[in-house]
Amino acid sequence: MIRVYQAANLPQAYLLAGLLRHAGISVRIFNENAQGGMGDIPFGETYPEVWIEDAADFAKASDVVASFEKSPVDKGSVFCRACSEENPANFELCWKCGESL
Repeated sequence: MIRVYQAANLPQAYLLAGLLRHAGISVRIFNENAQGGMGDIPFGETYPEVWIEDAADFAKASDVVASFEKSPVDKGSVFCRACSEENPANFELCWKCGESL
């Protein structure tokens, strides 16, 4: 297993994990419940971490992480072609059905 990202918060970790899974990469999130210990343990140790299970996926995961980190924040909406749900324009996957936008 290899750590590919240390997220600022749990939603960010889950968003990246979803993108990695969508790319066919097996992933796990560590420190999901560690933020409750902030103050008692060093804050850097409480951030959620995204780890990939297979080292062979590292290059592909690195590309997904790089794309995730440089994603522009865009205002507006886009509608999913699969379920017609409205999503923020900067989403890559539909929040309702998980299809690619």
